[in-house]
Amino acid sequence: MTQPPPKSDGRLEKVLRAGLFAVTAELNPPDSADPHDVFDAALVLSQVCDAINATDASGAHCHMSSVAICALLTHAGYSPVMQVSCRDRNRIAIQGDVLGAAAMGVHNVLCLTGDDVTAGDQPGAKRVFDLDSLHLLRTIRTMRDEGLYMSGRKITERPRLFLGAASNPFAPPLDWRPHRMAKKIEAGADFFQSQYCFDVPRFETFMQRVRDLGLHEKAYYLVGVGPLRSDRAAEFMRANVPGVHIPDEIIERLRKTPKERKREEGKKICVEIIQQVREIEGVHGVHLMAYRQEELVAEIVEESGLMSRRRIADRSAPNSWRAGRRGSARSESHAGQTQPGEKQ
Repeated sequence: MTQPPPKSDGRLEKVLRAGLFAVTAELNPPDSADPHDVFDAALVLSQVCDAINATDASGAHCHMSSVAICALLTHAGYSPVMQVSCRDRNRIAIQGDVLGAAAMGVHNVLCLTGDDVTAGDQPGAKRVFDLDSLHLLRTIRTMRDEGLYMSGRKITERPRLFLGAASNPFAPPLDWRPHRMAKKIEAGADFFQSQYCFDVPRFETFMQRVRDLGLHEKAYYLVGVGPLRSDRAAEFMRANVPGVHIPDEIIERLRKTPKERKREEGKKICVEIIQQVREIEGVHGVHLMAYRQEELVAEIVEESGLMSRRRIADRSAPNSWRAGRRGSARSESHAGQTQPGEKQ
């Protein structure tokens, strides 16, 4: 793809620009005020990921905030992707959070509209939705590239950020999804992380259209993957998580697996999908979502053959981040250490 000037100083962008297959993963945010709960969860992901997503009340369920998790991760030398949902904050709060995150050393921001409050356990909460994901991308791009707030007021030190967006190849209308992706690229998206992929043939059809439109040369694409615990878990996800499509044959495969081996079979399916999507032109990495199964992430990366990629990435895209004009560089030698269903 065409290589514009770097947008950030972060590891994720360096890995992708080097043409290496990137791995990101989601950190399960704690229902706790203990920072060690974040560090313990992130430590599991430390040796295999190029960046860790800090989710922002995904599924409209309250947990420790994304900006707080990013503060903890950057303080410890890890490389986060800060997810920003438009559901809960207005443009003033969001722009302030973005500047604050950049000041802490966050290099990646994933822009989301956010699930409606009715999807969560506090359906009486007031919706904000002052912006949507497209407006959010344009807003942060303007802050980064032009040094301006939405009001037109100047920013003295622009945030250097690699901007991400969500993609869902499996939600109808299917023909519209590549065009939605194109709009997000026009708005400022540098990379995409997709909803779970369990149907590789359908995803191949989507990527063919992406290539026909030339979008694979304009933004990096990371496919969402994850292990299934059981056939019951798969059926629940298919019925209740927006945009998740799980073919009957996968559920049947898990159903036929003995109970004591279902979790291992779910991991095996995930590994097979990674190996298949890695061969599709226009795919630049995977985004692992192992909800409450973070301990499987390293195994999945190892068994799918991605650890050799990690060793090359460590040599080609060393971890470092600029602490600020008056600060000094610090090591991210453990970069990436330490819910699905976001509405696009």
